[in-house]
Amino acid sequence: MTALALLQAAKARGIMITTAESCTGGLVAAAITEIPGSSAIFDRGFVTYTNAAKVQMLGVAPATLAAHGAVSEEVARDMAQGALAHADAQLAVAITGIAGPGGSDHKPEGRVCFAVATPETCQTETVEFGALGRDNVRHAARDHALSLLMALIDTFPPVN
Repeated sequence: MTALALLQAAKARGIMITTAESCTGGLVAAAITEIPGSSAIFDRGFVTYTNAAKVQMLGVAPATLAAHGAVSEEVARDMAQGALAHADAQLAVAITGIAGPGGSDHKPEGRVCFAVATPETCQTETVEFGALGRDNVRHAARDHALSLLMALIDTFPPVN
């Protein structure tokens, strides 16, 4: 799945996209905006690397961070919903994870949590990419996020 295919599908459906990224540091937004004409489907991206940024920019609840940690589906959900609330978009993807090096037995390197949201729905999932190295985890997370966006875009009807 390419960002170009995503752009074409979103444009055909009149969908605007926003991103909320932590461990990918803006790679999803960069992949989309690398394509000419992406302003037709991309509103803005949020890179919220710290917990404070997640709270300030996206409205992630400090209690959610305290209870589940930044690398959790609960925080990814709050990030995606916060991105929608602070953007002029109908579709958001959020990514938070441990690209490495490091991690722990409880949250190992390569664990990435995703959320994709519309104003009506939000789906979350966790993917264990494994200790592939920082760059590989970040790029795998970017590609997975683009695929999640594409799958959700396909549920919207085309614009007549």
